[in-house]
Amino acid sequence: MSNQLEPTLSDSDTPEVKHICFACVGEEFLRAEIEKEGEAATCAYCGKQRKSISIEQLADRVEGAFEEHYRRTSTEPSSLEYMMLKEGDYDWEREGEPAVWAIANAAEIEEAPATDVQKVLEERHSDFDMAAMGEECEFDSEAYYEEKGPNDIEFREEWWGFEQSLKTETRFFNKRAQATLGSVFEGLADHETRDGRRVVIQAGPGLALSSLYRARVFQSSEPLEKALERPDIEIGPPPFEMATAGRMNARGISVFYGATEPTVALAEIRPPVGSRVVIGKFDLLRPMRLLDVAALQSVFVKGSIFDGGYIRHLEQAKFLGHLSRRITMPVMPNDEPSNYLITQAIADYLATEIKLDGIVYPSAQAGSNAQNVVLFRHAARVREMELPPKTEISAQLYQDTDEGRETDYWVWEEVPPPEPPEAGEAKDTSLRRVLLSSISGTHDTDGREVTLHLDLTSIEVHHITGVVFSTEAYPVRRHRSEKRKSPF
Repeated sequence: MSNQLEPTLSDSDTPEVKHICFACVGEEFLRAEIEKEGEAATCAYCGKQRKSISIEQLADRVEGAFEEHYRRTSTEPSSLEYMMLKEGDYDWEREGEPAVWAIANAAEIEEAPATDVQKVLEERHSDFDMAAMGEECEFDSEAYYEEKGPNDIEFREEWWGFEQSLKTETRFFNKRAQATLGSVFEGLADHETRDGRRVVIQAGPGLALSSLYRARVFQSSEPLEKALERPDIEIGPPPFEMATAGRMNARGISVFYGATEPTVALAEIRPPVGSRVVIGKFDLLRPMRLLDVAALQSVFVKGSIFDGGYIRHLEQAKFLGHLSRRITMPVMPNDEPSNYLITQAIADYLATEIKLDGIVYPSAQAGSNAQNVVLFRHAARVREMELPPKTEISAQLYQDTDEGRETDYWVWEEVPPPEPPEAGEAKDTSLRRVLLSSISGTHDTDGREVTLHLDLTSIEVHHITGVVFSTEAYPVRRHRSEKRKSPF
């Protein structure tokens, strides 16, 4: 953009009656708007007959954009800056850029039309009394402007109302909760981060995230033996009647809580010293759509300050960063019942309205880049082990040696020998098997698609011999003073 003042074709005209064509506007959104909705006129800055708008109309668009996205900077140093000036090692300069150049850069126009826009806006905002007192008005020729970040206070207030409503008013059939979640997660599947990462990621066979680890702690031998015999049932998600409330599920709703690494799964269950933990790897059997909560902290919104809806998207992106931290922050046990209401509502909405399969979120227990994954109920069914009827399973935890009892984990599956077919018995058809299973009560009553397969070769038992804490220590200061009598 040239810094030299370009001569206009109608210098005698007042700025309001001049026109500017779409070709003289570089800002993509504004340029397209003028080309589509402008009227044919002679451009005062290039002399061409093209789709154009008046400088008055352009001033309207600039004024609206600046109201949302810019602030006029202070004409004087702050108190801290004054102190630094007095010390003599600081040179103060007003922040931002002159009004004309702020307008020129925002609309991507040359200095001449920017100056005309500035004159129109200066006239609109002029105030005789303020000028008499030497006070600067909006869009004065000496005013400076800088871009301001989005303010998500409206989203925060809306979210606060949603939380209070859910905790103290209506927990079910809550229209306010539905509206708030719809507003916050609008367009979620299309969001990307500044480096191009999608907020909704893909997981499943052949992808980077193709398996998850799940852990369960045991403090006695009998339930441990039972888990080793049928790990598909005992290590997988609990049946609905045994499902306790968690960060992403209400009581009675069984979901799959797992982790991307076995050490993370171990840390998340916080096992006590002396306990034993069984960890297994579950392979994903189909593609999954998961919300990457960490990516919400850096959602990048493309748009134009001249698009009236752009500020709302910027505010939404800023609030999503706040919400990301809110979802993953540690929750003290005493606060779980009320705080989990919020994350449970989020999970329900993502599962039913956005049609996601789960959430990936940073581990509060393991730290660093450790990640947890929760698969919602519809995506949390584990394939049962294929066992012939009447198979007997037994597990061994120890073996006796000359030196005493040693830890040794074994599982035996004893299957009955195949029964010879009776004379004249017809070969089972798939329909006959279905009918027989229905009669015997072994037919599938779950109805959900099988989405996870436990790799039996991956199962390990970890003996918890110690726990390491990461802490930050702060000193406690104490002061003693003599009491003084009040003079009153």
